[in-house]
Amino acid sequence: MNVNHFQIPLIPRWLGFVACCIGMFMAILDIQVVVTALPVIEKALNIGAEQMSWVQTSYLIAESIAIPMTGLLMRVFSMRRLFAGSLLMFTFASVGCAFSFGFADLLSWRVLQGFSGGVLIPLVFSGIFLLFPKGIQQSIATTTGGFLAVLAPTVGPMAGGWLTEHYTWHWLFLINVVPGIIAVVVGYLTLPRGELGLKFMKTLDWFSLVLMAVALTALLIGLKDAPTNGWLSIYVLGWFALSVVSSVWMWKRPHPAIMFHLLEDRALAYGCALSFVLGLCLFSSVFLMPVFLAFVRGHGPLEIGLVTLVTGIAQLISAPIIIQIDRHVDARLLSALGFGMFAVGLFMSTNQNVATDYDAMFWPQVVRGVAISMCILPPIRFALALVPLDKIGDASGIFNVARNIGGAIGIALVDTVIFSRAPEHVDAIKELMQTSPDAAAKILGMPVADLPTIDDFAGMLGISDSLQAAGIAWAINEAWMLLGGMCLLAFPILFWMGHVQSALPLSKLAQSLRDGQSSAL
Repeated sequence: MNVNHFQIPLIPRWLGFVACCIGMFMAILDIQVVVTALPVIEKALNIGAEQMSWVQTSYLIAESIAIPMTGLLMRVFSMRRLFAGSLLMFTFASVGCAFSFGFADLLSWRVLQGFSGGVLIPLVFSGIFLLFPKGIQQSIATTTGGFLAVLAPTVGPMAGGWLTEHYTWHWLFLINVVPGIIAVVVGYLTLPRGELGLKFMKTLDWFSLVLMAVALTALLIGLKDAPTNGWLSIYVLGWFALSVVSSVWMWKRPHPAIMFHLLEDRALAYGCALSFVLGLCLFSSVFLMPVFLAFVRGHGPLEIGLVTLVTGIAQLISAPIIIQIDRHVDARLLSALGFGMFAVGLFMSTNQNVATDYDAMFWPQVVRGVAISMCILPPIRFALALVPLDKIGDASGIFNVARNIGGAIGIALVDTVIFSRAPEHVDAIKELMQTSPDAAAKILGMPVADLPTIDDFAGMLGISDSLQAAGIAWAINEAWMLLGGMCLLAFPILFWMGHVQSALPLSKLAQSLRDGQSSAL
């Protein structure tokens, strides 16, 4: 795959990259859009609640399997064919989802959607380095891709709520058709042309792909069920054990299909570690806000989307400034500032109560939104900037799957905190009602005079919703605290990484490469 930015003019190059970004945006958006309408789909297709959870889980598993395979698929089909084929498949699967008649066919289409969507995500990050020279264009492309990757789950609840309220659930999938077809045509006409590499299929270690699929599937199923079954239950530990065994077996294969040996590059390895931490904190924070607004404040999807849109707007406004700073500041220093600010933004949300809403959530979101660009742009650059172009697809896949795994673990952790701690906090509030009514009334957001006695069954039943909301809010505060602490893990990672050439300010990096200097990566 000998493709680089010199082979096509500037305008087609950007048009092709924008088409890739549209595909990635659709793939990520589809997760959150569908979440808002799961109860509606469940009722329409007469699907049980337990089965409905697999509608999302199957998508995420298929997506996670596809992401690290993107480099291999690019070598076989070329970037242009892979993008057009994957997005066409995603669009076709979206139509299939819209016209599903039951659980089995909906699940099948969601798996196809997830796999094709998973390919579209690392294609964008590969395109950054395949299509653009090092410098301002690469920084703009990196920020654009990173911004859309974060914006999609932010606007997802709002878009899903609006479509569900004004149209039918089918439009959650049908909205992909028109932009999907347009992006396929644009991408196919503008992305670099490449030869078919079917020869790679002859020597491919297919068994290593099976082991990778088993490892990721087992890990995600274990993480899905850990909050409800217990992290130390035999069932969950069995899935984790299967994931570990499959991973080790895959690594020990002589020539595995996925180039995990690229992690011997220190810059890529530490970049993936930061990607993992970002995924853990970012995806979990995006998950926590709708949970709080839905279960504590009682907001609908459209209201939730309007509140959470602040993060995306803050990122959009700050991104051009971060691009300019990145040209003159060491990427490790900028990453440290970003993760530090992100941790502060997470800690700012640890004092929420049943009355917390848009105003109190505004500044924490602003801080996190400004920080996100600094957490995305520098790690992508120093992790992938000096990877050989013929291996950039493989490296991008590893980088992105690290973020996805981090996100899955983060969501499982905060879900566990909420699931296990909320009932304990409800009991603690009930105890406070007897020992310190003023404190209990403040937590519940009601006058002391309205508190019933603990043995007043009818009165306690009347405030049961308030009790549950207060317990969930308290548990969510602990989850915010956990995420803030996890975000600080970025600092030892950056310290241990030490100096890498790709972390130099862009101006110095370009000069270093021109001078032919080398640095141990």
